[in-house]
Formats: sequence, C-alpha cells, structure tokens
Amino acid sequence: MAEEKSAEGGKREDFDGRLARLEAVVEELEEGGLGLEQALERYREGVGLLKGCRTALEAYQQQVEELAADAELTLRPFAEDPDAPDQG
Repeated sequence: MAEEKSAEGGKREDFDGRLARLEAVVEELEEGGLGLEQALERYREGVGLLKGCRTALEAYQQQVEELAADAELTLRPFAEDPDAPDQG
C-alpha cells in the first residue's frame, strides 16, 4: 500500500515510499549530471523527505513505547491471583 490516510483525511506517502524516493534522490545527486537548479531542487526534495522520514520514525517509536507500556500493564499479575508468587 503506497499511500495511507493522514489524520487530516488527506493522502500521504507511507514511510517506505518516502525512504525509497529519498534513496533515489541521493543516487541521482551522487551521479552528478544534473544542472545546478535541478540539483538544488532534488536536494530540497531530499531534505523534505528526510524530515518526513524522521517524523514518521518518531511517531512509530512513540507507538512502540505506548504498546510496550500497555503490554507491561497487561502482563502484570493480578493482585488477588491465588497462583501469583508471594510479594511479601
């Protein structure tokens, strides 16, 4: 799935799509061959893609931390469980 809905209801490219495009932009810049204006435009695009990737990674990290915290609460033994080891 190349696109997903954003919170605002619009379309946005997913992380993998942005990362693939960023890699293509970097390769294009490394090859040379672009005029100054084209190279600047690709560089500008790359910076935007990088920013989007970092933002997405931060959001994913937050989700993982929240899920881990939820899992930790879920896995905690029930205080009145007769099979739980003694805490005192």
